[in-house]
Amino acid sequence: MNKSFCMHTSVRKMGRDVIACLVAISLFASCQSYKKVPYLQDAESVEWTSQKKTLYDAKIMPKDLLTIVVSCTSPELAIPFNLTVASPISISVKSQITTQPSLQQYLVDNDGKVNFPVLGELKVGGLTKRQAEQMIVEKLEPYIKETPIVTVRMVNYKISVIGEVNHPGIYTVNNEQVNLLEAIAMAGDLTIYGKRNNVRIIRKENNRQRLITVNLNDVNVIHSSDFYLHQNDIVYVEPNKAKTQGANIGSSTNLLISITSILISMAGLIVTILR
Repeated sequence: MNKSFCMHTSVRKMGRDVIACLVAISLFASCQSYKKVPYLQDAESVEWTSQKKTLYDAKIMPKDLLTIVVSCTSPELAIPFNLTVASPISISVKSQITTQPSLQQYLVDNDGKVNFPVLGELKVGGLTKRQAEQMIVEKLEPYIKETPIVTVRMVNYKISVIGEVNHPGIYTVNNEQVNLLEAIAMAGDLTIYGKRNNVRIIRKENNRQRLITVNLNDVNVIHSSDFYLHQNDIVYVEPNKAKTQGANIGSSTNLLISITSILISMAGLIVTILR
């Protein structure tokens, strides 16, 4: 009887020890995991300044789509330099359908050129919008007496976000400026399986692909030159270990669960027998 009682007590003590150990491991793992979740950690240790930083100014690249508008105080002077396409609208007056012109887009060719009305081929590749606008203004001097207003816009300024985000996809940026956190917000934020400290940016520069690694846990990322994305950047969020281990749940994890279940069942059976 004493021997059975001692064995029964030993089994219960071992069970409590195992449970306590598992709880401690779980709490420790939770604390370690939490440290990898918040963005921009230790913000109080960073020296914030009010100095104005030079933001990324997008450059026109081959295959970009542009709209170029020339405006003057006398609209008729600008008509030959605005490439428009008449598009019908559903408003009829006295059985006549009126039309409203829409801007024709310019596709930048592989040499960085566009074919502009009257002026012919213009080399805009590698220029910023402001530089392209200034160049067109100078070339219009022989044709327009006043100084016209030239507005260049990039129609297809886009970035791609893939990997462990809630809504991966291609996103168009209307204001031609977007930072990494804004891009992630567009994609619905990272999932719980996304690595915050190892976000990759794939960028094409000088006809070569460049791979950039960014740590979103580090508050200093906002001062990085790579914080603002370039057009056509691809943001890739790598899965963490929990996701990769979950992908193998059909093999080793299932085996571990089965063994654990058997051991628990055996321990329960022994306790029942010794009562």
